Amino acid sequence: MSRIDESRPFIPVGIAVLTVSDTRRLEDDRSGDTLVARIAEAGHTLVARAIVQDDKAAIFDQVQAWTKDDAIDVVITTGGTGFTGRDVTPEALEPLFEKRMDGFSEVFHRISYDKIGTSTIQSRATGGVANATFIFVLPGSPGACKDAWDGILKLQLDYRHMPCNFVEIMPRLDEHLTRGK
Repeated sequence: MSRIDESRPFIPVGIAVLTVSDTRRLEDDRSGDTLVARIAEAGHTLVARAIVQDDKAAIFDQVQAWTKDDAIDVVITTGGTGFTGRDVTPEALEPLFEKRMDGFSEVFHRISYDKIGTSTIQSRATGGVANATFIFVLPGSPGACKDAWDGILKLQLDYRHMPCNFVEIMPRLDEHLTRGK
């Protein structure tokens, strides 16, 4: 069963938060603020934060640049996962993924279903790995960001979490690349 092994040290990771929105600014970005607060509370390092419009090239370029920054281990995006014409975050980022993380989407939807029922199907939350960096694509609501962080990311980004976690495999994510972390 899942547990925290207190005999292991906590290892902070570097995280970047990207809000995808045509209307939000840092002053009113509640979803981004939710993630930033939880990142700090958990003891991790917020390395970067930005807002880009719902534009595939802008989203791709920002996240790709962050995956090339050795200080960033994880990128979390919020927004642009719905079905409207402007919701393009999954389309922008899935081509960047070297490996998809189908389990992230499945667990996110399970947690979301318990809170909002069948409305969870209106989200295309996804995750993957690119350039030895974990990427998580979340919906744009503060509630969805809370659910993803509290129910998945907080534990998986804690080296003490057992039986396994993302932090312990980070050194091996780039075994096939020339870039080291």
